[in-house]
Amino acid sequence: MTPPKVQPAEWCTSVLLPECPVEGTVYGYYPSIGWNAFFAAAFGLAFILQVGLGIRYKTWTYMIGVGLGCLGETIGYIGRIMLHNNPYDDNGFTIQIVMLIFCPAFLAAGIYLTLKHVVISFGEQWSFLRPAWYTYIFIACDITSLVLQSAGGALAATAEDGDTKTLDAGTDIMIGGIIFQVVVLAIFALIVAEYAFRTYRHRSELSPSARSLWTSTKFRLFAGAVGVAYLGILIRCIYRIPELMGGWANDLMRNEVDFIVLEGVMILVTVIAQTAFHPGWFFPPL
Repeated sequence: MTPPKVQPAEWCTSVLLPECPVEGTVYGYYPSIGWNAFFAAAFGLAFILQVGLGIRYKTWTYMIGVGLGCLGETIGYIGRIMLHNNPYDDNGFTIQIVMLIFCPAFLAAGIYLTLKHVVISFGEQWSFLRPAWYTYIFIACDITSLVLQSAGGALAATAEDGDTKTLDAGTDIMIGGIIFQVVVLAIFALIVAEYAFRTYRHRSELSPSARSLWTSTKFRLFAGAVGVAYLGILIRCIYRIPELMGGWANDLMRNEVDFIVLEGVMILVTVIAQTAFHPGWFFPPL
């Protein structure tokens, strides 16, 4: 673990004490109240919209996955608002590190759910797996990633001061979960590309309903939105790996601008794509 740039007293609980400067915290800064309030409000609104759209279009599984992701992100940024008020707040730190680390896994589940229905719509004969197996396999991998990241985050966030063994173990588990998520995302992209290529080669054999969907503007917008959401999650995960591997209080972790852009903005772009181009309207087969 990399120590903070300034070593505070071990009993520090508030920056109001002269022995406890903000530079002695893990992040070394007061998290921006403006940006974190904006993200909390945006993800909170997205959660309400996801629930409303899920009920309206009866996309229950999609609603649960993406809705929980939005709710968790909202709670995570509330945790960062708590850190703005007091950077030594253990509760705020635990809330934000656990929620913001694992909630993108729920959003990824919303992406994985689409492949099954795309295969059913365009033709199972060009897929090397039965459609349902895509959901089983990728959701199982997503749950595994979720468990690793949340367990690691909880372990690291609740480690006692000076307990570097527990802290490092939690960090390693989190890193393993995020790396596993990146690998799964990469495999998913390869499978989607392979299926799209095979379907394109057999486009003359598509059924009338599949041909109509292929040329549908709504479907193409939906497919583009899924691609944007995928890239948002992938970029965020790639950012998180060196951020955590550098140890707590490393230079990358203490750079708020990088966090806002590569964590907050990337996940917000993902959620906007999944909400504005909701499958209930743009891809009814789901």
